[in-house]
Amino acid sequence: QVRLVESGGGLAQAGDSLRLSCAASGTVSRADKMGWYRPAPGDQRELIAEITSGGAAVYSPSVKGRFTISGDNIKNTVNLQMNDLKPEDTAIYFCRRVRGSRSDWGPGTQVTVSS
Repeated sequence: QVRLVESGGGLAQAGDSLRLSCAASGTVSRADKMGWYRPAPGDQRELIAEITSGGAAVYSPSVKGRFTISGDNIKNTVNLQMNDLKPEDTAIYFCRRVRGSRSDWGPGTQVTVSS
């Protein structure tokens, strides 16, 4: 069973930086991709950033230029460097790991940004 654990959330002021980390444990093989999501309307989750096993990264337009994703898909770790934080970045951030048709999620880490 794959278990994902996020860390690094917390309180910040507008303009500050935070770094989120996520690691998978259990019997895990190389991830196809790993990424970060946050809640969206309609009980959905919005993609914030994702990185593939080949190192290609995609970002939500709302964070592009401010957030940077990095990780090691062999070790099943992923990080999110969040710079120039804005109050609208306040959310629970979920880590996701994809391998084939399987998708695993972490419990989330809270990020709160005050103005």
